[in-house]
Amino acid sequence: MQRWRGLADLPGGWGRCVATIGVFDGVHLGHQALIGRAVTLAEERDLPSVVVTFDPHPAEVVRPGSHPAQLTTLRRKAELVEGLGVDVFCVLPFTPELSKLPADEFVHEMLVERLHVSSVVVGENFTFGHRAQGTVQMLATLGQRFGFSTEGAALVTAESAGGLTFSSTYIRACIDAGDVRAAAAALGRPHRLEGIVVRGDGRGHELGFPTANLSVPRFAAVPADGVYACRFTLLNAPDRAPLVAATSVGTNPTFSGRERRVESFVLDVSEDFYGQRVAVDFVERLRGMEKYPSSEALVEQMHLDVADTRALLA
Repeated sequence: MQRWRGLADLPGGWGRCVATIGVFDGVHLGHQALIGRAVTLAEERDLPSVVVTFDPHPAEVVRPGSHPAQLTTLRRKAELVEGLGVDVFCVLPFTPELSKLPADEFVHEMLVERLHVSSVVVGENFTFGHRAQGTVQMLATLGQRFGFSTEGAALVTAESAGGLTFSSTYIRACIDAGDVRAAAAALGRPHRLEGIVVRGDGRGHELGFPTANLSVPRFAAVPADGVYACRFTLLNAPDRAPLVAATSVGTNPTFSGRERRVESFVLDVSEDFYGQRVAVDFVERLRGMEKYPSSEALVEQMHLDVADTRALLA
């Protein structure tokens, strides 16, 4: 899969393509269906498929300080999109200038003049252009003028969630509530945090449970405080199987902690993970965060957490 940053330097001889456009945070089941339709249509027409996304999140540019919790890093998003069979992953830098581009000019400049789209596949609630004034109907009308077709795909719903539409907003709410099982059902996989293992205060080692303290990206969607059964992957060692970990999210109230941390105790491994880039996949919430009367009581509970994690994942 080719990865482009912007549209200024398209390959020479670039012809027509099938494109789908969106933020695609999470690349959840709804996104997967949409992208899958674009890939299928591109294959039918013997054209390349292009996913067009934006960085940073448009909300942060339009309303500074309103950046939503991020379900996937840009690197992870590209990996997931590649797994769906896409030919090109194109990231448009979302600037104040782009945010002010009228909808019809966005279509003409980006989709027609640069990408030469043959067809555009979007969700039925898709909006674009300055103040989100562009709609699927407008896109279809502009397509008739400029010679491309438009598909407004139906949104994917979850019967198990009472018919709720799969959306990044819904998934963020699940994660914020600690319901990582519901989030996984909408994502099609467990929610993942990625980051670098950094040094903590060493208290876990003193208690007999040395933890990997994860430094996560600024806007990462961190689950609600609690203890979770997780899979722990060393991203710099892709051939190594994921490990099993009991992960604590919170401030460690037993010791009057103030800094919110993500700390993983990796089962059956005695390694120094400092400085390594890792991924933590949240499979199941075991319990909420509690304050214990003593370190001994906390250690007793940690043994139970490890046993529960082992029963679930090991």
